[in-house]
Amino acid sequence: MRTLALLAACATLAATAQPPDPQALLAAQKEAMKAFSAMNGVWRGPAWTIIPGGKKLELTQTERAGPMLDGTLKVVEGRGYLPDGTLGFNAFGVIAYDVRSKKYAMRSWAMGQSGEFAITPTADGYVWERPAGPGATIRYTATVKGDTFSEFGELIAEGRPPTRIFEMNLKRVGDTAWPAGDAVPMR
Repeated sequence: MRTLALLAACATLAATAQPPDPQALLAAQKEAMKAFSAMNGVWRGPAWTIIPGGKKLELTQTERAGPMLDGTLKVVEGRGYLPDGTLGFNAFGVIAYDVRSKKYAMRSWAMGQSGEFAITPTADGYVWERPAGPGATIRYTATVKGDTFSEFGELIAEGRPPTRIFEMNLKRVGDTAWPAGDAVPMR
């Protein structure tokens, strides 16, 4: 009798279990990704970073950001130009929201390194961190308001106060259709 009741319960669960509604998942992702919409566009301005050896490297930083997959992803490319116009820094990132875990993540590739990192939207920007060796983290904090996009990075190491190692202060240059623009047409 007990086995029969268990089989009936399992059959009922199996009959009612359905895969998640893709349209509901996409709608939730699009809504969550609105937190990063102020980043959309093309940006340029001064930046600096501390390179190995402690030297300060000054750059002209550019960023371009836009939605992909109908607004369910944010795609970002950063380029830092040296005073002679050559490329001194290049990074690419994809920000996404996982409806099931209710968490944001950024997958990035930069200067021979890559990783996936938690990213948290704030009222006017975002914060994300990456490991920087044993007992150390680099925390990036960004503010995007109107035509201004600022970000700084701090090295946070055990037993030491945070040390600023990166800063950029960008102005909006314009809009962009990148990356979703110019899709390959059906014919």
